[in-house]
Amino acid sequence: MKKKSVVYNKKEISEATLRRFPFYHHYLKELESEGVKEISSAQIAKILGFNTIQVRKDIEATKIEGKPKRGYNLKKLISAIEKFLGFYTKNEAVLIGAGHLGYALLGYHGFKEYGLDIIAAFDNNPERVDKFINYKKVFSIDKLEDIISRMQIKIGILTVPSAVAQELADRMVKVGIKAIWNFAPIKINVPKDVVVQHENLASSLAVLSQKIKNLK
Repeated sequence: MKKKSVVYNKKEISEATLRRFPFYHHYLKELESEGVKEISSAQIAKILGFNTIQVRKDIEATKIEGKPKRGYNLKKLISAIEKFLGFYTKNEAVLIGAGHLGYALLGYHGFKEYGLDIIAAFDNNPERVDKFINYKKVFSIDKLEDIISRMQIKIGILTVPSAVAQELADRMVKVGIKAIWNFAPIKINVPKDVVVQHENLASSLAVLSQKIKNLK
């Protein structure tokens, strides 16, 4: 199976590499708060449990250069990673499904650190419609197309039952959505020019449960 990848600065970057960067960023921000000025790839690898060569290659993707025997300037490395992850590019999104999971995502402030701003939510439950969650208004699902089209939103987040996930994905794509973060427990089909990131919580739990069994 071909490894998933993305393109950054005309260079192909593996999805696995991209997924490691938030770990680097969180750790480096902690060091910054402690007054650390420099850090080496070997130090990062040791603390986070990654391979040193792997960490060095990952960091090379940001185009930052370190100094022999000294490593990287911490502030510059953090800035390079933030640029790599798109912190300085604001991406507005809408969330469909303001139930328990949707409510939790709307209340998470950490998304803005990664340039993601959920500006509104949609639901078909009359008890949720026209209410506010973390200052985000929940609109009727009937207004989905109008708001996405009018505000030119490109990212949609699905936290709905599997029975309606594909239908809602189709509706979003028709009015301009180009990326879908799918938390519904089903794989959705989209055109080739639309990106989908599936987050199957049940699958992750199954893997975790199996690993726990192996520890006994």
